[in-house]
Parts: sequence; structure tokens; C-alpha cells
Amino acid sequence: MTDLAPRTDPDVTAQRRTPALVGAVWALLVINTLGSQGAETIVPIPRPVAQMITMGAMIGALVLALLLNPRMRFRSSAFLLLMSVLLVVSIASSVRLESGLGALFRCFRLSVFISTLWLLSPWWDNAMVFVRHHIRVLGAVLFTVAAGLLVAPGLAFPGVYSGRLVGAIWPLTPPQVGQYAAIVTGLTIMLWMGRRTDKWGVLTVALPAFVLLMLSHTRTATIGLLAALTVGGLSLILTSARARKVFSWAAVVIGVAAVALGPVIQAWLQRGQDEQNLASLTGRQTVWDALLAAPRTTSEELFGVGLTNKSFNGLPIDNSWLSVYNDQGYIGVALVAMFLCTLIVVAVLRPPSLERSCAIFLIVYCIAASYTEAGLGDASPYLLNLAVAAALLSRSPTPAMITPTRTATT
Repeated sequence: MTDLAPRTDPDVTAQRRTPALVGAVWALLVINTLGSQGAETIVPIPRPVAQMITMGAMIGALVLALLLNPRMRFRSSAFLLLMSVLLVVSIASSVRLESGLGALFRCFRLSVFISTLWLLSPWWDNAMVFVRHHIRVLGAVLFTVAAGLLVAPGLAFPGVYSGRLVGAIWPLTPPQVGQYAAIVTGLTIMLWMGRRTDKWGVLTVALPAFVLLMLSHTRTATIGLLAALTVGGLSLILTSARARKVFSWAAVVIGVAAVALGPVIQAWLQRGQDEQNLASLTGRQTVWDALLAAPRTTSEELFGVGLTNKSFNGLPIDNSWLSVYNDQGYIGVALVAMFLCTLIVVAVLRPPSLERSCAIFLIVYCIAASYTEAGLGDASPYLLNLAVAAALLSRSPTPAMITPTRTATT
């Protein structure tokens, strides 16, 4: 995979100041969020084995982060602080065991996840390095998807997912493939508009990722990508002549495509579903209505029922806000809204820059996807995206901002 070269001198300097182990920690965090359920793979991976691999990756990430930061110096961060408070709420709701012992295991996983992010926070000054690590690691995941497609196309387009692209090497679902592809595509294009990579970076990274996104037939990821690129790109217009040219041409291309390819685009969005299925968001509305109608005690409304597998009555919730309401109650919803609003306000107040625009891209994508995807209240790729955004928006540290402590903050 390309290194998105050429990089500017500030990028090279930042890369040299950032330990190589930071990239390894980030790779392990991504592996932990891959999940263990999906379609049939070329080499069958029993779910317990997949869970051991993902959880082992999380423990490995924490161990490496402790080696990187043995004195446990932390960067002050409202985002991480609010996530830590959300963890406390999660533990308080899970100890009642309404969701079983699995809730406590998920709390442990979330605590390790957040602790690792705290341990990496001193290196947030070099935030563009985290962007590049994010693209590389997600790109490596997509490479396995592409390899599975070439080796076993029948398994890569299973009938159980209506012929949508899945991971045939690691069990990735179409929404996961779509999400990773959208993030890699969008961030690479943002770097190109900010002149931090050239056209070869777009052709060898963004274009293949976009093809995988189309093959995954994931509407949420596609709409999220378009919305995030629009808002993030517009925020770059004042500082990038390339961004201005891109939007000028994009308006023309989109207009022509809408006229010439209207029926094709409509058919792609419908995915062969009838109006009733579309109106219920592929059955999601039925689950949402049942969840909201279920009787709850005052305690359950405030704190939720504990961390679940993001399902209700055996069916996926597929909505971040409702899954947080179910797991962590109204308090959890308020905390998630607070850290999203904090990121938005900070992004608005920051002067125009590529870092700010990349952060806006990630924030807008996560907000757009939160309507039909779960993940804002637990260890997930969405929280990793937002952690990168928080790093991009962080201020330069001062001695007062990094203070040693003897115990890891969770």
C-alpha cells in the first residue's frame, strides 16, 4: 500500500518525533474493533478464536501503550474525560447484571480501550501522523477484503447478504467494509485537497477503497462519505485552491451524473427492496419502535440496562442513539451528545487548516452514520474516528497540560 507520498516537511518531522510503536498500538486498537461475526470465510474462524484474537489485540495495545508511556503522562482532553465518565455510567448500569455477565466483560473492554487512548494522548500534537496510521491500518483491512474477493469471489458475495461484498478472510459484514472504505476514501481525498499527498495516493488508495464501498452496497457509508466530504471540503476552501477547483468541477459532474445516471443511482440505493422495506429502513424501524415501547424503570431510563451486544429481543438496534439509550440510559445519551458537541464547537472555533477539515470530515461522518449504525457508546471504529478528530483539534501542549500521575485514568 502506498505511503501517500510525497509528504510535506512538517509531516516528516512529526513522523520522526512519534515513536513507531504508536502505529503498532493503533493497529491493535483497530483489530480489536473488527468484531467476530460475519459471513463464511475461506479458512473457517470459530467465533471464540476470533474473540480471543480481538481481545488479545486490545490487551496488546494497552501493554505497548504502557511501554510507550511508563510514567503515565496524560494530555488533558474533554473528549477523553467525557468518555471516561461514560465508562463510569456503563459500569454502574452493568453491575446489576440485567444484561448478564457479558456486560461486565464489555465494560472491561471499554476501560482498556479508553485507558489506551489516554496513554497515547501525549502524542496528539502530531495528529496528522494518527491520520496516516488510520488510513494505513484501515487500508490493510480493506486489502484483506480485496484479497478475499480475488481468491474466493463466491464467498465474498454471499447470498445471505444479498450479494453484497463481505470479508472472506476475516468475517467482516458489508456495513463494516463500507465504513472502512468510506473513511479511507474520504481521508485520502482530504489529504490530497490539502496537498499532503499527490494524485497517486488518490489513484492507489482512495479509488480502490471507493470501489470496495460500491461493492459493499452500503447506503449509510456512501451517504456519510458524501456528506462528510462536502462539509469537510467546504471548510478547506478558504485555504486550498485545489479544494476550490474540486468543488467547482464536482458541481458540474454531480449535475451531469444525476441526469444521465439517475435511474442507475436510484436502483443502487433501492437494492431491490420494495417501498415498505425502505420505509421501515430495512426493518430497523420495527426494532426501534419495540425498544421505545418497552416498559422501563426510572433507573433503567436514567442508566440503561448495561452494555449489551447492541441488540434488542435478538435483533440489531442499528442506531447509536437508541443503543446508548438502551445500554446507558438518558445519562449516556447526554454524555455522547456532549462529547460530539464539544468536538463540533472546537472545530468551529479553530482557524481554517487541513487538520481542522479532516476532523470535521470524521465528525460529520460519525454523526451521519449514527442514525443507522451503532457504536458511539462502546469500543468501536466510530470512537476511534472521533479520537483521531479530537487529536486533530487538540492545542499545542504546555507543561501545565501534561501532568504525571501514578495510576492510569479510565
